[in-house]
Amino acid sequence: MAKKDNNSKDFDLFSEIGESNIKTIPIVSNPDDDDTNESIELPLLLPIIALRSSVLFPGSITPITVGREKSMMLVRDVYSKKGLLGAVLQKDSEVEDPFPKDMYAIGTAARILKILEMPNGNLTVILQGLVKIKVEEYIETKPYFLAKVSAIPEDTTVTKTEEFNALVDCIRDIALSIIELSPSIPNEAGFAIKNIESKRGIVNFICANLEFADTDRQKLLTAPGIIARAKLLIKFLQRDKQNLELRAEIQTKTKQNLDKQQRDYFLQQEMRTIQNELGEDSEDDIAKLRAAAKKKKWNKATAEHFEKELQKMSRLNPSIAEYSVLQSYLQLMLELPWDECTKDTIDLKKAREQLDNDHFGLDEVKDRILEHLAVIKLKGDLKSPILCLYGPPGVGKTSLGKSVAAAIGRKFGRISLGGLHDEAEIRGHRRTYIGAMPGRVIETIKRCKSSNPVIILDEVDKITVANHGDPSSALLEVLDPEQNTTFHDNYLDLEYDLSKVLFIATANDITAVSPALRDRMELINIPGYIIEDKVRIAQDHLIAKQAEAHGFKKEEMVLSNDMLEKIISDYTRESGVRALDKYLAKLARSRAKQIASNEEYQAEYRSADVEKVLGKPKFLNEEYEIKDMIGIVTGLAWTQVGGDILYIESILTPGKGTLSLTGNLGDVMKESATIAWEWVKAHHEELSIDKELFEKKDLNIHVPEGAIPKDGPSAGITMITSIVSTYTGRRVKERIAMTGETTLRGRVTPIGGVKEKILAAKRAGIKTILLPEENRKDIEEIRKEYIEGLTFHYVKTNMQVLDLALEK
Repeated sequence: MAKKDNNSKDFDLFSEIGESNIKTIPIVSNPDDDDTNESIELPLLLPIIALRSSVLFPGSITPITVGREKSMMLVRDVYSKKGLLGAVLQKDSEVEDPFPKDMYAIGTAARILKILEMPNGNLTVILQGLVKIKVEEYIETKPYFLAKVSAIPEDTTVTKTEEFNALVDCIRDIALSIIELSPSIPNEAGFAIKNIESKRGIVNFICANLEFADTDRQKLLTAPGIIARAKLLIKFLQRDKQNLELRAEIQTKTKQNLDKQQRDYFLQQEMRTIQNELGEDSEDDIAKLRAAAKKKKWNKATAEHFEKELQKMSRLNPSIAEYSVLQSYLQLMLELPWDECTKDTIDLKKAREQLDNDHFGLDEVKDRILEHLAVIKLKGDLKSPILCLYGPPGVGKTSLGKSVAAAIGRKFGRISLGGLHDEAEIRGHRRTYIGAMPGRVIETIKRCKSSNPVIILDEVDKITVANHGDPSSALLEVLDPEQNTTFHDNYLDLEYDLSKVLFIATANDITAVSPALRDRMELINIPGYIIEDKVRIAQDHLIAKQAEAHGFKKEEMVLSNDMLEKIISDYTRESGVRALDKYLAKLARSRAKQIASNEEYQAEYRSADVEKVLGKPKFLNEEYEIKDMIGIVTGLAWTQVGGDILYIESILTPGKGTLSLTGNLGDVMKESATIAWEWVKAHHEELSIDKELFEKKDLNIHVPEGAIPKDGPSAGITMITSIVSTYTGRRVKERIAMTGETTLRGRVTPIGGVKEKILAAKRAGIKTILLPEENRKDIEEIRKEYIEGLTFHYVKTNMQVLDLALEK
């Protein structure tokens, strides 16, 4: 660290000098005058201190550390007498107690400026070099060296010559270059050299501070005169500069390669250490993979591809990223069950029993599955349409797949497609980057460890199209029996046979599935359950499941059929049993708490117990509210969770004969309302409606629960009935509901979702249902227990609707 004093203009710099080879701070004194020297009276005899690895030059101030007993005695005596001493370098720094023969003959007479006592017992002595001396003869060696010396004065007049000035400029430039090239010399040294004004001081400063061997420094001190010292110094500097430049050039060329090699070496050592700790050895990876490949049942092309990739892997460095990518790929190939299939145990009678035990009802679905299994048993392949089960949530679509797998003894896998928006999730990612993965189809087969599992493609209607491609289009190859024998996964990059896989897709809204995908699947509708079905399902499956899940026996939570019907009608409004299962779980938690707390309880839940746990009923019997009311009609609607009832209200208010619609209606329902109103106006005479009402009264049609959007083409006849009831004052018959669209000519057109709507009507306590004539065939396909207690009237015209719905 270079510092400049305002008075003396002296400079200091850390360097390795001193008796004990310690860090010291040399200082240049009297830098301003090159041709004057302090008058020094040099005694004939001087105490001599041996320096281990440092050379003191005239004109420099240097701190040294003194640790030898004889040396400490010497400096104390000299300092107390304000005398001088001789600083001479010993030839071998390892010699602890040198003799005169171990010392060089040329040294420097010095004055002690300061002695500092150090905590460790050593002394730090600050010496000022005065004049070069020659040791003529050692007079005494104890208690320390005492020698006869003679001064070797230097001619200071040469410092003003052009030759010396040129030598000093050359020395300064080379020294600054060396400081810049050498990483071990502090930058402060360059600052010091630039600010030393004494020419002689620069020479001595550089001699003392740059990285020279002690022998080279002794040669510089021994040189006869300042000119000779400067020339010798240039020689040493040029040598060191060339070495540093060569070293820098080599380092520049090899640094990147060496850094990479060192990094790879250390990573390999780390990896080897970790693998040894885990009992693994990277050198055996290739052999293990090749041994595992011999046990695989794959065709010749696959085996050749595996061996090709394995040879490529053997040529790679285990530490690079590509090695791990290739290793993961080969591991996937080994884990895939190429031609490994489970043996089917197809017994149609047992399969039917399995399906009946797991699911109540669903006869059409079970029949189609059994037909599918019969084909497999007779023909041995699966080249038939893929099954797609669609219907409201909670009716058992997904769990059917598990039952099918259990019925025929196959592995089961499930692929959730809800929210999928990337085609690569189906076909896999290409192996061009770290983290690439196979598609979900291949991944599921690997997880099943069988090439003929039953795979559920869940929520196929929830696939979305984004800028990463259309996943539903990628599914075309998976689900087409003519194509899936050679399914190509981008990551696997090989053809894989999916023809033995039994795919079963599920959906809630079949209209949301792309037409091309629908065309490849056989659609089977799973309708909602009636209350009787739900009671049976709860008694046979749900209560036992919740008892087991909450840690008590089924007998400790008993619910009668009547109580289950109350829970179903008062707390749920759904086609499936998902909400019912949640309420049963809530009752099970309450019972588990009673058992764990040793509370007294009755095994059978009563009505008061149910309301205490579940709260007050969530749904009321709304049909009683419209009894003997005018202008309010019960319609039937289809929702994604099944069917529901829908009330349509109308009222007349003073005005100018305008129609207003409220209740958050969609465009289709608005058009239905307009058509219904126009038809009523056109037939007012037949309906006995005063024409002036259309001119002096405004009509408002409202569908309650305005926060819920409503739309669809099935409310036409319901709106006509409400409008006519309002205009004529005729009451709507009790417990009657209807669904159907109308035209301006008064014809009733068919609608969809008949089964769900009928179940909703039955849940709501409806007794009579009006349907379009063309929907008669839909009723004939519904099981009798679903429509038991219901009366159906099939209508072709609006007039028939009004005659059946309104009181006379």
